[in-house]
Formats: sequence, structure tokens, C-alpha cells
Amino acid sequence: MSIVYKSLMKIVIIGSGNVASVLGRKFKAAGHEIIQVLSRNAKAASQLAYEWDTESTNYTSVVNPNADVYIVAVNDDAIEKVTAEIKLPGKVVAHTAASVSKDVLKNISSHYGVFYPIQSLRKEMTIIPEIPIFVEASDDKARSVLNQLAESISPGEVTIVKEGEREKLHVAAVLVNNFTNHLYALAEDYCKKEGLNFKELLPLIEETVNRLKENSPSQSQTGPASRNDTETINKHLLLLEKHPHLQKVYKFMTDSISNPA
Repeated sequence: MSIVYKSLMKIVIIGSGNVASVLGRKFKAAGHEIIQVLSRNAKAASQLAYEWDTESTNYTSVVNPNADVYIVAVNDDAIEKVTAEIKLPGKVVAHTAASVSKDVLKNISSHYGVFYPIQSLRKEMTIIPEIPIFVEASDDKARSVLNQLAESISPGEVTIVKEGEREKLHVAAVLVNNFTNHLYALAEDYCKKEGLNFKELLPLIEETVNRLKENSPSQSQTGPASRNDTETINKHLLLLEKHPHLQKVYKFMTDSISNPA
């Protein structure tokens, strides 16, 4: 069931990838109107426009000037190039990147900022998870509009951040998401090579995540490294001799757990 927010907005989305697709669906579900999708990928923009019953374009020269807010959801290194010729005086403009300064948008409008969703988003999602959003803005107008838009799709999950805080948070996000997933990938590869079923580890993964809702990660740490069980560690290293890359990772992680900074 769609939730209609108290102050509905007209939105232009610049981009047609994962973040643009998911945020667009959330905006629509909250009752906002997407009046245009702009993307260099004309086919993808057209597909989203059809889904959202709106118009699409791949030319920045014809960006619709009548929106309340413009969300730039493109790759980090493409933001400046994509928006170079766009001028929207008086409008609120924000990008969604984690590690790009908000000032990359300062020549578009005096009301600019960042609308950063700290979540792993994929356009093919059928069930969209909770999306905490971090808002950074150049002035009170941009802050108010972006905060209101964020609250409409993620009520109670919005944080206003200062310069530099967002980038630091992104480092932590890489650790808990990208690096952790890489460990899963390494474990899956190991299981395949050793004739094991990786899916048998899923209950353990779920339990590990669930513990974090109640306890600090440092308090939840278990395993041979945490109890200085050198006998088990040496056995594991012996088993990993046929997997030198994984053995290297195992040694590094064991040392990091045994000798925290």
C-alpha cells in the first residue's frame, strides 16, 4: 500500500541504473510525481519512464525545469560530466554518491546537496529493504527539501550529516558490506573446490548478523583467533595450503582479531 507524504514533490531523476531505479520506485510509492527521467542510456531511461508513466530524454539540454528537486543518481566519476551543462537556478539538486563532494553541483544551483542511500540497491529488487538516507546540504532550503523527501521514503531513517562525515561512513559501509561479501565469495569458492555446500553456512551467517542487533561486534566475536587457539589455527592453515590466497587472507584476519589496534 502506498503511503502519501504530506508534501508531495515533482522530481526529475538523472540516471537509470540501480540507485535511480530503486529510489524512483520509492518516490512513486510515497506519492511523489516523477516528471522526467534523464539518462545517457536512452533505452534504460525509456523503460523507467514507461514504468513510472512519465517522459524520458538523453539530452541535458531539455531537462524539465519544473521539478521541485533533481536527483542525480549516476556513477561517481560521471556526475560532473553529466551535469556540466545543466543550469537550474533556484531549484534543489542533489547527487547520491558516497564519496563525491556536494560542491560538484554548485554551478547548477545555489541549493544543492547529497541524498546518500546507505544500502546495496539493485534495480531488479522485488522487495526493497529499509534504506537509511544521509543528507548533506549547502543551505537551509536544500536541507529542508532533501530531508523532507528522505523522510517520505525512509521515515525515522534519515540523518543530517556534516562535511566529511558521509565519506567516513562510506569507509565503514565498504567494510561491512563489500569486504564481508568478498569473504563470502572466498568461502563459496573454497566450498566448491572442496566439494562442500556453501548454503549450509547460511544459518550461521544469519545468526551472526542477528547478534549485531543486540550486541557490539567486538562482544560477539568468536572463533579460534579470539580465544588464541593456536592448535586449531595451525590445522586450518595446513588445510589451506592448496589455497594460498585464502590462506593469506586467513592469516591476516587471524592476526587482526588476535591483535586488535
